[in-house]
Amino acid sequence: MTKNKDRRVRIKYRVRNKISGTAERPRLCVFRSNKQIYAQVINDDKGTTLVSASSLGLDKMPKKEQAAIVGEKIAKLAVEAGISEVVFDRNGYLYHGRVQEVANGARKGGLKF
Repeated sequence: MTKNKDRRVRIKYRVRNKISGTAERPRLCVFRSNKQIYAQVINDDKGTTLVSASSLGLDKMPKKEQAAIVGEKIAKLAVEAGISEVVFDRNGYLYHGRVQEVANGARKGGLKF
């Protein structure tokens, strides 16, 4: 692994030791690649993904706008599934840029962190 990826994985495990998703308050996990961004709402007690959204299939637009749309989409799906509160898992990424836009879009869509 590269030096940056090793650093992110160490941060990821350190954060995941402290947070966990339950049935009452699942975990909103964000993954970003160079081209796409993905979000999942996960119940760690059962090990199941409740809802998910991604930027696959969105029109060509800036990545931060795509991230905001993904945040609003995941919030809409979660509210339809009866989920109103989540724990935000930034997955080792800095809370900045696209990760922050997903969080802001989810808040705008009605999720509480």
